[in-house]
Amino acid sequence: MSLHQKVLAGLSALALSACAAPMQFQAALNGASESPRTNSAGTGTLTATLYPDTHAFSYILNYSGLSGPATAAHVHGPAAPGANAGVMVPFPSPAAGATGMITLTEAQQATIVGGQAYTNVHTAANPGGEIRGQIARVQ
Repeated sequence: MSLHQKVLAGLSALALSACAAPMQFQAALNGASESPRTNSAGTGTLTATLYPDTHAFSYILNYSGLSGPATAAHVHGPAAPGANAGVMVPFPSPAAGATGMITLTEAQQATIVGGQAYTNVHTAANPGGEIRGQIARVQ
């Protein structure tokens, strides 16, 4: 291998190692985590992967047992557990089993990585949110 090829190979390896690894997140949603709390028998999960270099956030939202059809689902923040915050990112579809990818801003990404975001699912009976879960990084 020539010196030129070795330099290019080294630079390529350096560039690849500089890319941040994807981060895994999850949230367990329930009525007791809503603020104010609901008596919902519904439960749910959010499983997500964040790609820090591109700000891409891929997710799978699952839930069951709600009082009726979901009318909306969002990521809210910044907020600690039990505190409320405005909608940061709406999910395009609130349907159970919804999957997708959204692009976050730098601030939204920092809020999620910092543990200051939550997901909730809204219904007609609970327009403020029926089930909720804080988004946490999976180590």
